[in-house]
Amino acid sequence: MVRPLSVGPYLRAVLWSFLGIRRRESATAEQQRLKPVPLIATALALVVVFVLLLVALASSATAAGAVPDTLGQRALACTGCHGPQGRATPQGYVPRIAGKPAGYLAAQLRAFRDGQRQQDAMARLLVHLSDDYLAELAGYFAALQVPYPAPAPTRGTDASRAMGQRLVQQGDAARNIPACIGCHGTAMTGVEPAVPGLLGLPRDYLVAQLGAWRTGMRVAQKPDCMAMLAQRLQPQEITAVADWLAAQPLPASAGAAARPPSTWPMPCGSTEP
Repeated sequence: MVRPLSVGPYLRAVLWSFLGIRRRESATAEQQRLKPVPLIATALALVVVFVLLLVALASSATAAGAVPDTLGQRALACTGCHGPQGRATPQGYVPRIAGKPAGYLAAQLRAFRDGQRQQDAMARLLVHLSDDYLAELAGYFAALQVPYPAPAPTRGTDASRAMGQRLVQQGDAARNIPACIGCHGTAMTGVEPAVPGLLGLPRDYLVAQLGAWRTGMRVAQKPDCMAMLAQRLQPQEITAVADWLAAQPLPASAGAAARPPSTWPMPCGSTEP
């Protein structure tokens, strides 16, 4: 009668070899009594078990850390600066992008990528992206209708606020400066397809952009109406306009107007995406 092979000594011997423990004389004597073929088979079996365990752990970690390949997931690269859902805040420099006209957003993304707008972080982020992908990304943020934060506190003197309101709502005909609402809509929430809203933007951002147009640091499609207008404004007028706009609450319907005006107050390449 053949006695069944005891697995315990073989398993113990292999583990001792792997772990480098129990090298006493009793262990050596026990190993010398073991048959070579079962010993090798036990070692191979343990190797297979360890490999399968590692594969299972790796697969589990991959499944747990899997990231869905959606446009919303990819857009998180934008919300790191522009805030959750692209809403930003009335403070600081970074503008809100949620709910802006898709044509405007796409045009600005191309401008950052191609160097018409100067911002190193944006340029590096967009340098390898195609026009079609930028349009898709712009459409994603344009479709986000998320609440606006409360406006920034009122700044400036009574006289400067009155100056800012007058320029926004009436312009200055003597200097050929049309009212801001002539292009950006009477509600100042933008006009489809490519004119952005002016409300809900940080005051510092408004000052910086008007200043960039005034100095030629920001350019747009010809004829560049914003550059012409900004160059006609004095620095104190730019500050007054930005102060007044940043302090205005959003209307109940904050979306861009569905149709452009029948006539624009001046030729402007920015009215088309």
